[in-house]
Amino acid sequence: MSQPPVPAIAIPRVLARSLLLLLAALPGLLLLAACDSGPPRLAKLPADGVVLAFGDSLTHGTGAHAEASYPAVLQELIGRRVLRAGVPGEVTAEGLTRLPGVLQDGAPDLLVLIHGGNDLLQRRAREDTVANLRAMVRLARKRGVAVVLLGVPNLGLIPGRSAGFYEALAEELEVPYDGQALPAILKQPNLKSDAIHPNAQGYRKLAEAVAALLRRSGAI
Repeated sequence: MSQPPVPAIAIPRVLARSLLLLLAALPGLLLLAACDSGPPRLAKLPADGVVLAFGDSLTHGTGAHAEASYPAVLQELIGRRVLRAGVPGEVTAEGLTRLPGVLQDGAPDLLVLIHGGNDLLQRRAREDTVANLRAMVRLARKRGVAVVLLGVPNLGLIPGRSAGFYEALAEELEVPYDGQALPAILKQPNLKSDAIHPNAQGYRKLAEAVAALLRRSGAI
């Protein structure tokens, strides 16, 4: 015996329209959720953890006394030992050569990488700068060292935003990243010692930004 046909379920027009609107908005909602997820998560630093601040004159603290450099201030803010390993005038190719020895000697748990400003000043090939930065991140990770990255603006009399390749590299390697701190500092004359370096107050702002990035990523 044949079964009677199942009647179709009528969907009210208002409900159907609501479903269509929800489906249309779904990609945007997913994108918003991804944007709100914050930076990639890192393992929490132990109480005796060591942070390596690696870079050029911005890490060295040119324009302020050593105790006012951002690594020194960061050490106070996060309650972990922070090694200051900045070489004024260094380009990323030189930094890549220097990094293995510093990692070996310092045995850090986390690397704060702020490098590339001199490459920009000297108008070195961007693909070479990116390759060197990428190699530094991979070198640190190969040794079990977590990495965070800060972008450097095109340094000059009127610094703008961080060079675009920093954000692209951070996304590629899934590295916690801040591209706003240094441009914001170097736009304010009262935070600078010269055209391209912060003063003591500016370095404190930079240290606060790094500490905030470490908190957002779960490292502290």
